[in-house]
Amino acid sequence: MNFPIFPFSAGEVAAEACRHSTGSSEMMTADNFRRAFSCIDLTTLNATDTVSHVASFTQKVNLFEREYPGIPPVAAICVYPNMVGVVKENLAVGVVKVASVAGGFPSSMTFAELKAEEARMAVLQGADEVDIVMPLWAFLGGNEDYCLSEIRKVKMAIGDAHLKVILESGILADPEKIWKASLLSLEAGADFIKTSTGKTAVSATPEAAVVMCHALKYWYDTTGQMRGFKPAGGISSPADALVYMTLVLNILGESWLDNRLFRIGASRLANNLLSEITGRENHHF
Repeated sequence: MNFPIFPFSAGEVAAEACRHSTGSSEMMTADNFRRAFSCIDLTTLNATDTVSHVASFTQKVNLFEREYPGIPPVAAICVYPNMVGVVKENLAVGVVKVASVAGGFPSSMTFAELKAEEARMAVLQGADEVDIVMPLWAFLGGNEDYCLSEIRKVKMAIGDAHLKVILESGILADPEKIWKASLLSLEAGADFIKTSTGKTAVSATPEAAVVMCHALKYWYDTTGQMRGFKPAGGISSPADALVYMTLVLNILGESWLDNRLFRIGASRLANNLLSEITGRENHHF
């Protein structure tokens, strides 16, 4: 695969990230806080998640419109694949998607055939979207063809469901690696590229977001296809969320600031945004 070389240095990436982060203060409006809330993939990914916990978690989304009229609901509920059926059975808000991690999440250290089958089973249980981790062991070992083949295999297994490919940008760190992983994932059929699992020491960063958004812009300019971006991991404050919204707006444009193309993977962020929007402390989720 002959992807173009990333056109910016690490220093230029850092400078651009800083510029957008500084400028995000201008985005701090009630409308943008609501927009950010509507882009959340509300997530529970704990080894202690039980059926009753996930059912209760889903019920909080069902009750949201009644308790917070005028605020749009979250974009999706994201759970482990064995809990997808619980969400599907209990979710009563049609516009909220059901998302599942799959593919040996979070390590991605299993067989491609098992990853594809797990993703397929998640969709059969009711998942609209599947989040997988790119096989870092192959990518870091220089086996890009394997990465391409595996991601394509998962995408084929899930049909029309959306595929989000997690790069673990905090592990890749180097802008050129993040750029190459982004384009590889898009070439393989990813509907979204996502920064992180939230299970590593370094998760989403503005610097990684800059690189990934430029990859999405290159993909759009080259193919005409609009693919999505999902920062995830460690995004807990409204100010953090608006940094990523500012990056998307300035690099990709207003059309991307919609939950069809922009998501934020989060657990704590939802309550913090609600507190900002309502002007009082909230613990709904």
